[in-house]
Amino acid sequence: MTESNQKELPYSIDEIRKLAKKSIDSGAVTQDYPLDLDQAYKLLNAALATEIMCVMRYRHHQIIAKGIDRPQVAAEFKEHGDDEQRHMMMIAERINQLGGNPDFNPGTVIQRTATEYGTGDDLLKLVEDDLVAERIAIMVYRELIEWFGAGDPTTRRMLEEILKDEEDHADDLADLLRTNK
Repeated sequence: MTESNQKELPYSIDEIRKLAKKSIDSGAVTQDYPLDLDQAYKLLNAALATEIMCVMRYRHHQIIAKGIDRPQVAAEFKEHGDDEQRHMMMIAERINQLGGNPDFNPGTVIQRTATEYGTGDDLLKLVEDDLVAERIAIMVYRELIEWFGAGDPTTRRMLEEILKDEEDHADDLADLLRTNK
């Protein structure tokens, strides 16, 4: 690499050490965090509410599933519910790591979630409700990934991992619908 191609760091190592010691009570959030933390908390708490709603919907569907395909579909609902619960905890832990308060308040989940609980009671309608919710989550996570972008690569990578799972869920549910039509 030639000298003209070398990029200078904005801070010297000595300055970085001083800055790191300056606000030590902020944990992982350093002074150079480029995003609006309040907006990050708001966006992540909305994602958290969506995951809480997904956990509740999948658990409900797992229990009430009826019909000849019940064992296979209930097992799929259980697997997806387990994944959504893992997503819920990942997001909550990231909010906490960024210095925010993960909002698990059941009284406000309904206002913050992007997805609905669903109204289905037959197996086909349950699968359709879940597929719609997964498609909504996919679109929301794509927007969140764009917002966090290069400014917070740790959160972006977490969201990308969740997005991959949501796409897998949507594919699984679409396959179930195709086999039942």
